[in-house]
Amino acid sequence: MHNTNTRLTYLSLVVMLVLPCIACNGGNMAHGTVSLAPVSNIPVSAWQKLAEKKIYFGHQSVGYNIIDGLKHIQREHPQVKLNIVEIKNASEVGRPMLAHSSLGENEDPRSKMQAFSNYLETGIGNNADIVLLKFCYTDITAYSDIDKIFSEYKTTMERLKKEYPRTKFIHATVPLMVSKTSIRSLAKKVLGKEDHNIKRNRYNEMLKKEYLGKEPIFDIAQIESTRPDGSRSSFAKQGTTYYSLASEYTDDGGHLNEQGQRAAAQELLVELVKLVQK
Repeated sequence: MHNTNTRLTYLSLVVMLVLPCIACNGGNMAHGTVSLAPVSNIPVSAWQKLAEKKIYFGHQSVGYNIIDGLKHIQREHPQVKLNIVEIKNASEVGRPMLAHSSLGENEDPRSKMQAFSNYLETGIGNNADIVLLKFCYTDITAYSDIDKIFSEYKTTMERLKKEYPRTKFIHATVPLMVSKTSIRSLAKKVLGKEDHNIKRNRYNEMLKKEYLGKEPIFDIAQIESTRPDGSRSSFAKQGTTYYSLASEYTDDGGHLNEQGQRAAAQELLVELVKLVQK
């Protein structure tokens, strides 16, 4: 009976999270809202369960933007009771919290994978319920060997999953930047960035092809490219459409402003809640 109730609760939650997405893409609604799953739709019991978990989030600057977004949401929704703590070493994760830290060096995704592995292997792997590594847009450029980077990422994650079987891993797509074809007024600031976004799009497709439907994905690139009205920020090159950061979510072409922070943070919360309800 307990298992049946758990499954029903999870299914009910999924319906609440998915219905807004359907409304954005089908029926008579040409456009929806970026709020794919309003926080207020999620039951208090789900937030309580999430608050009991130990979560680790490794990132760089856009990660701090997302953390700021989480704090914005918490101020407006007291039922979201995550204990958000920036840590300096793995030993600090000893109680329920959303621990986060800056990892490695920008433009060097290998350094971030190594730092993430080190955090897990020095204590977090045995303590955390959920872990997440997010690259930065500077880690994937037009000059990146994305096959090599993804191969190393996959190998790293497979090794860590075997070492820590009780820990759940969330995969994250690479953030995007504004493309000059997306907003002409920022053309000088982001000259050529559409080429970098092509590699980011291709990397993200590789990641989703590998994990979508099998393991959780925090699709930050999709959120960043989906405008508040539900349309997508994109550009075309040689007949192929690629997505870019919507100008509404940034003030500098790469980092997230408050609106972008909220959108990305809400999507992360949705993925976390779905995961703890399974």
